[in-house]
Amino acid sequence: SGLGPRVYVSEAWVTPAEELAKYIRPDELHTTFNFDALMCEWTAASQRNVIDLTLASTGAVGAPPTWVLANHDTTRVVTRYGRSVTGARFTPTGIDHEAFAGIGAVPAGATDVALGRKRARAAVLLELALPGGAYVYQGDELGLEEVEDIPEELLQDPTWERSGHTVRGRDGCRVPMPWSGTQAPYGFGTAETPPWLPQPTDWSGLTVEAQNRDPNSHLALYRTALAERRANPALGDGGLSWVEGLPEGVLAFDREPGFRCVVNFGPEPYSLPEDAEALVASGDVSAGVLGADEAVWLRR
Repeated sequence: SGLGPRVYVSEAWVTPAEELAKYIRPDELHTTFNFDALMCEWTAASQRNVIDLTLASTGAVGAPPTWVLANHDTTRVVTRYGRSVTGARFTPTGIDHEAFAGIGAVPAGATDVALGRKRARAAVLLELALPGGAYVYQGDELGLEEVEDIPEELLQDPTWERSGHTVRGRDGCRVPMPWSGTQAPYGFGTAETPPWLPQPTDWSGLTVEAQNRDPNSHLALYRTALAERRANPALGDGGLSWVEGLPEGVLAFDREPGFRCVVNFGPEPYSLPEDAEALVASGDVSAGVLGADEAVWLRR
């Protein structure tokens, strides 16, 4: 047809992992979104279980694993990770359906955006260190939070009307990205032609323009991690081996040659190996300590 090679991606909300893998058998699609990874809570145990289940199910059909933190139908990762309930619990056999069914009955409560952003920085290092492909939802590279105060008369998602004005829908994660400037619409349109959804008035520090000036910004972390992922022979395809015997809440795995990813889900600082060199970190590890809700890539 002259269009060149194409990749088919399944957006299938299917669980357990072995059922999802049926979509990516050799005679089916090439890859699929990993919604188990997206739904997983921010704990070391659940994250490890999701990773093991994903690698086993995709490996059984010879397909590449994928990793997803967010998409256009779900609450932004910064907001989810800033709440008391961060997602669904996963056991070694799959999602804990009883616990998951109860999530909807738990009030969302207040969101600690700073905590959510800190965890989101660690999460992307975990995601990009894993074997296979990774999907990034627009705005996650800027650390955008869910916009939860859109006026009712401006809501666009059909869910709002179809639910009889009881469910606000997905507009909060679909607010246009801030590109530049200090006032809305931040380079996404003009004051005379504003975008279809209003942007928060406090997003000036999250614009691409502002983050380009900050070497420690969310955007800078993404760029640094993606560059290292592209250059490091240990990353991309291949396997991993878990590091055992770590403190509760600390998750680490090795990839060859000479790479280690460490994520601290727990509340206590974790002392890093003295002979390891930090390649990319979500926080300051200059003192050789990985803080709570932080991640680091090491050269062993």
